[in-house]
Amino acid sequence: MSQDHGVYDPGLQTERTLLAWRRTCLSFGVASLVAMRFTVETAGVLAVFAGVTGAGLAVAAYVAAAVGYRRANTALHSTGSLDHGAAPIALATAAALVLGIACAGYLILSTLR
Repeated sequence: MSQDHGVYDPGLQTERTLLAWRRTCLSFGVASLVAMRFTVETAGVLAVFAGVTGAGLAVAAYVAAAVGYRRANTALHSTGSLDHGAAPIALATAAALVLGIACAGYLILSTLR
């Protein structure tokens, strides 16, 4: 028996949030791999490490967002309150930092050569 608590908009906000996280994680993953591709000649193994790490963090952020979606959707339908964590945000931030550090390293290495 489902209870209508009237707390949330049944207009699929949790689904829209998951779709936004999918786009964000895909962007971070692709940007990390593209940055790796263009910096591997200058930075070598460091570029590969940064690219793979950034892409891995993007995948981890997507998994955390998908788990959070299931948790939020279940909580909204059963209790009417939202229960979510900050893991997707932390992982996406880490992916952005890795990408930024890789780009800064590339600029420094290309300037020094």
